[in-house]
Amino acid sequence: MREHHYELTVTWTGNHGAGTTDPRSYGREHLVTADGKPDLTGSSDPAFRGDPTRWNPEELLVAALSQCHMLWFLNLAALAGVVVTDYLDRPTGTMTEEPGGAGQFTEVVLRPEVTVAATDMLPKLAELHTASHEKCFIARSVNFPVQHRPTALVGA
Repeated sequence: MREHHYELTVTWTGNHGAGTTDPRSYGREHLVTADGKPDLTGSSDPAFRGDPTRWNPEELLVAALSQCHMLWFLNLAALAGVVVTDYLDRPTGTMTEEPGGAGQFTEVVLRPEVTVAATDMLPKLAELHTASHEKCFIARSVNFPVQHRPTALVGA
């Protein structure tokens, strides 16, 4: 068994001079950095006083699930001889907030639109989506359902 480790830095940049003297005195802005990668500007969801022009953790979780599924799918398709010529996903996530402020995701739905090179490749796609879901490191790590509702197309 191999282990993989991930290191990054999250720096809060939302101190507007008064620190956290009260919930309205500070910004939720932060910066995610890692060696050799572009910086990622983050904030909280606008529903929680965040900056809507920055990525929030909830969006990044949905994106991570979509990316992981796509990367496994492309790899498994290549190994199975299925030529994917286009892949687009419009995932959605649902989070439920409890009265005390805590909450959790209750579902993420992936909606990959996969274009393949030939009609005879279409029958393999459902199997590839299932295998991708079973292998995705992120989907295997969350405690809520990750659904996939794929669409298949054949390229010209």
